[in-house]
Amino acid sequence: QVQLVESGGGLVQPGGSLRLSCAASGVTFITTIMKWYRQAPGKERELVAAISTFNGNTNYADSVKGRFTISRDNAKKTVYLQMNGLQPEDTAVYYCNAPGAGLGYWGKGTLVTVSS
Repeated sequence: QVQLVESGGGLVQPGGSLRLSCAASGVTFITTIMKWYRQAPGKERELVAAISTFNGNTNYADSVKGRFTISRDNAKKTVYLQMNGLQPEDTAVYYCNAPGAGLGYWGKGTLVTVSS
């Protein structure tokens, strides 16, 4: 049974940083694509970043390039999202995603609020 558990969200001032974590279980972690999505109030869920757990290749949404960094620890089966230079428009619930049937597997999300 696949389980994804996000953590690390919270309230941060503009320009601040947060590091999100996603602990995965039940996933063949060494050869998969792990993704971070976010959903802001009243908006559709959007892809933020993706990483190949095999070779570490990454992709980012244009809106976060240069500010966010996705990484993984295969031994811990954990994916991270380091978020720097946070802005109010980054406020959203952040979700971890692993491949699976349909839209794949999702965690419950962690809320990131950027506000002064």
